[in-house]
Amino acid sequence: MNLEQVLEKAVIFPRVGTEAIDLPESFGRILALDIIADIDLPGFARSTMDGYGVRASSTFGASEANPAYLSVKGAVAMGKKPAFSIGPGEAAGISTGGMLPDGADGVVMVEHVEMIDGLTLEVYKSVAPGQHVVARGEDIRKDSVMISKGVAVRSQEAGLLAAFGISRVPVYKQPVIGILSTGDEIVPIHETPGLGRIRDINTYTLSGLIRECGAVPLPFGIVGDDYDSLYATCSSALQQTDMLLISGGSSVGVRDFTIEVLSALKQSEILVHGISISPGKPTILATSQNKAVWGLPGHVVSAMVVFHAVVKPFVEKISGLSQNDRQNPPVPAFLSRNLSSAQGRTDYVRVKLIKRKDGLWAEPILGKSGLIHTMVKADGLISVGLNTEGLDKDSLVEVMLL
Repeated sequence: MNLEQVLEKAVIFPRVGTEAIDLPESFGRILALDIIADIDLPGFARSTMDGYGVRASSTFGASEANPAYLSVKGAVAMGKKPAFSIGPGEAAGISTGGMLPDGADGVVMVEHVEMIDGLTLEVYKSVAPGQHVVARGEDIRKDSVMISKGVAVRSQEAGLLAAFGISRVPVYKQPVIGILSTGDEIVPIHETPGLGRIRDINTYTLSGLIRECGAVPLPFGIVGDDYDSLYATCSSALQQTDMLLISGGSSVGVRDFTIEVLSALKQSEILVHGISISPGKPTILATSQNKAVWGLPGHVVSAMVVFHAVVKPFVEKISGLSQNDRQNPPVPAFLSRNLSSAQGRTDYVRVKLIKRKDGLWAEPILGKSGLIHTMVKADGLISVGLNTEGLDKDSLVEVMLL
């Protein structure tokens, strides 16, 4: 099955539930509802400069050679509504952020005026209506959608919510993603592996990738090549999680029970058994109890590449993230060398980004899928398409950032 066909299956899986949390805790969380403005922002016309609020028409034609003369009616106190209005030929002192008096529609900067006496102002530069002023509702109009459902809250969204006094924020819950490592050759990281055995790397790399998606990793340890143990652990994990990742056991082998176990789980169906990508071809996707269960390659680089290319969009889908708000969009760069590729599969190549005078360049880092140092050196991945024999040096590529 090709990559596009696999990604289309994300629509099968439901989003997680919702909750309301305190505003300070909402950073990085995904909004579960459209946020509707209940007032105009700002709620009054205010100055963006220190100066004098005026009727703009009173300054038309003013210059240093031919200044306009205005009568100063008073000064606007910060945080107070002016108790007076401005008519033709009148002005009021105002600070940045101050509320414009009725009748004023512009602000003359303090640098362009001079006080003749305590009541007369000499204006050397004209202003247009609305100049140096933020009108009522110019930022956000009452009853408009100020932040859409499915958007991840950043500092700017948090600031906007604060401006409207929203202290409790409706968000999607953070998906809990189970992680299970399989194989008789896998040992915990605190043990020294004997010959033919390796430490459990995938639990930690996958945990980090899950956290980067805004989800919560829940490791279930290591299970050897035993059908009953794997079935029992998967069944227990699915009761506690919204998605399950099983690394190892997806390749062909007499002791690989992953596909058998996934087929036997409650309300299960195998959706994908093999994807035409490299690395990561033996990836499995099943559904059990309306939850995605993945059989990922055991090689650490393959598992990480599959997560970035395939699993991450599924995590974002159940997280409630909008299609238009996908995180870490790819960046364009020029390819530093020719790349060959076999047709019939999508190849993912690790690259290092190098900034030169003539732009950003992607330098391929070649190595086998079991070599984790290649991921340490890499800044991103580029894909060589399904029906492409390769990419030429100097061609423009899209880099999926790691």
